Amino acid sequence: MTMIAVCALWGMLFSVLLAEPVQAADLIRALMFQEAQRVLITSGRGLVRQFPDGAEQVMTTPVVVTQLDGGMTLNGARAASDMVKVRGRDDDLIITVAETPVSDQPQDRLSDKVSDAAGSAVPPAELGPPPMGALRGPAPLHTLVLAGAVQVIRRGKSLMVINEVDLEEYVKGVVPSEMSSGWHLEALKAQAVAARTYALYQRMMNAGRDYDVVAGVQDQVYRGRRGVDERVQQAVEATRGVVLMHQNAPVFAAFSSTAAGPTEDAINVWSKDLPYLKGVECPFDANSPYYRWRAELSLQDLENNLRRQGIAVGTIASVTPFSFSRAGRVGRLRILHSEGELILRGTDFRRVVGYTAVRSTQFEVQSVGRTIVLAGRGSGHAVGLCQWGAKELAELGYSFAVILTYYFPGTEFNNTRFGAQAPSSTP
Repeated sequence: MTMIAVCALWGMLFSVLLAEPVQAADLIRALMFQEAQRVLITSGRGLVRQFPDGAEQVMTTPVVVTQLDGGMTLNGARAASDMVKVRGRDDDLIITVAETPVSDQPQDRLSDKVSDAAGSAVPPAELGPPPMGALRGPAPLHTLVLAGAVQVIRRGKSLMVINEVDLEEYVKGVVPSEMSSGWHLEALKAQAVAARTYALYQRMMNAGRDYDVVAGVQDQVYRGRRGVDERVQQAVEATRGVVLMHQNAPVFAAFSSTAAGPTEDAINVWSKDLPYLKGVECPFDANSPYYRWRAELSLQDLENNLRRQGIAVGTIASVTPFSFSRAGRVGRLRILHSEGELILRGTDFRRVVGYTAVRSTQFEVQSVGRTIVLAGRGSGHAVGLCQWGAKELAELGYSFAVILTYYFPGTEFNNTRFGAQAPSSTP
């Protein structure tokens, strides 16, 4: 069978699966921890162990899984396999783990921020250690309350902890981690649909992997039951099963905090040339605390950071923008140094310096001695949904459907009852 035929069959399959709103039975596998050594699982009403053949065993005590060279133990006895799956009898699971997080430094992905209680966009590092674990050094215990089931899988000398959870329960856990629940309900609905759509896209793309999504900044932040309040539940229930589609498949529903100008083409960030991820005007996010920002960086620190990343560089003389994207963001930087010239992508510059220091690739560079000063705008990659733009549009009276189809042009919903005229690019 040719590759074209295989792709056509996959397209037909997802057309059938998503022709109607997603059913509640759909499951998402979220990677919660990936370097655990010991996992404690409890539940208020007892546990049930699930076996690959469908058999179940009621557990009358908490479950403790420990990594062991060449295997793992279950409540002190050597486990017969490298996978243990447990669910609560009639209640949520409580998972306690000490480990490093799924990512031990912030990375730019769909959104490089989470929201505090006041609704301000702040990066994960400013909220303290992420819930998935501690940063480098001795790891304190971290506890999560999770719906669904938990799989503990041994991989090498570590344990992966994966939450297998109903899609809608998963979305409820993402929304308050990515947007303040105090924001307008239509903005929360837009975030819910984006989170649901992104999860289904990743499930489609990662069918052969142990998990669909990472519960941290690499994909979208998911903290189980944490932060799920009445408004979050209302937003998720109001959009239950609604997915943003293009050509009968869920879209890559990227989102970030603040565009501060036109949104960006996906191809300039991830080399994904997607027709629905082309830049649109976004004059709606001027109230974001990161609409403008400033950062200072010594050339010595930049040299050290580049070398730590394996990039050979001498003594830096100058750093200047070399090319720009259609939306006006820095595409590449030119770094002159004592050993020659280095051309660095703007997105790689952010990664090297740090995502919380260089909040976006929309900046100007000034040199002051051996220091460069960045005067920038926006926060995040600016591809797809602008969260602060969604907030403003919702407050102006636009529905979540209008907001999403504006930021993802050419898309439609799997439920035809949603649809409306797109907003003007002027508030």
